[in-house]
Amino acid sequence: MVHETLTTLDSQSVLAQARAFFAERVPNQAAYPEKQGPSWMTLRGQGGEEIALSAMTQGSVTRVRASTLLFDQAVARFLSTLPPAEASAA
Repeated sequence: MVHETLTTLDSQSVLAQARAFFAERVPNQAAYPEKQGPSWMTLRGQGGEEIALSAMTQGSVTRVRASTLLFDQAVARFLSTLPPAEASAA
């Protein structure tokens, strides 16, 4: 499933928060960075399941997209922790 949100954080802050969130805040579904670029990251968790995350900043708004098969609840929970941005600002 693909999840998407807009936030006021810049892309590097989103990726840093994702790294910490999936390693520490969701212990029963922990996932750790496998590969990373300036605006994307893949995390690998139990059974080799993957979370693909991208964060693209345009002006003062960052569009965050995450894709996963197993970690839907954890991804939705993570996205809900990000400060929201107005959709019209993108």
